[in-house]
Amino acid sequence: MVVDAKRSYEECRRQRLEENRKRMEELNLGRLAQALKASSPKPSPMKQAKRPTQPVDPSSVRVRRSSRVASKTPPNYKEVPIEPLGRPRRSYQRRDLLNRFYASDEARQNAIERAEQIELGLGSDFPTFLKPMLQSHVTGGFWLGLPVQFCKTHLPLKDEMITLVDEDGNEFPTKYLAKKTGLSGGWRGFAIDHQLVDGDALVFQLVKSTTFKVFIIRVSELTDNEENDTNSGVSPLERSTKRIKPSRK
Repeated sequence: MVVDAKRSYEECRRQRLEENRKRMEELNLGRLAQALKASSPKPSPMKQAKRPTQPVDPSSVRVRRSSRVASKTPPNYKEVPIEPLGRPRRSYQRRDLLNRFYASDEARQNAIERAEQIELGLGSDFPTFLKPMLQSHVTGGFWLGLPVQFCKTHLPLKDEMITLVDEDGNEFPTKYLAKKTGLSGGWRGFAIDHQLVDGDALVFQLVKSTTFKVFIIRVSELTDNEENDTNSGVSPLERSTKRIKPSRK
């Protein structure tokens, strides 16, 4: 039974192939295939196997440059050691912002009144202004904004280095930003060296075009010391110079 079934399958297959061949002859499919093959374009003789590329020496290739910079000397990107600064920069420890000192309104006002007396005692030979200290001046950002009108009248119109001289004669160079009318670089060192805190009042006296004499009135000073000096006939300016100042590190 298996042999008969296999034989009948082969006969059916051969019969189907014969029928397909006759149909192709009737439709001329064989001739059409030959004609299409003959009319197809021949492969281009330029198409050849890719040749292996050889590495190019960068020094032998001429670099294309813009006509605007062709006459200029090519840039040199070789690292050049930086010369050390003539004056070493002082390092300061970061203040503990969690233990900030906050002056009371009464103590703050008391410091301002004492600063006004000192400013009055300086006379009018040199321009002065009074600046009470806030947290932003003595912690964190260490930025000191100066009175705008004072800056426009007495200070340079462009950025300049301004020297702060304390009551001991120590000088502190600071960076004055004309557009922002304030002190930036260098002010942080002055504030830390003199242990300035919130509520202190400073009197700035412009003794030269770019030099300030700075008088510090501390909010922590006891008023009874002030009363004793008043009874003994000591002026506010002399009283400020008698204060004990922190030593520079």
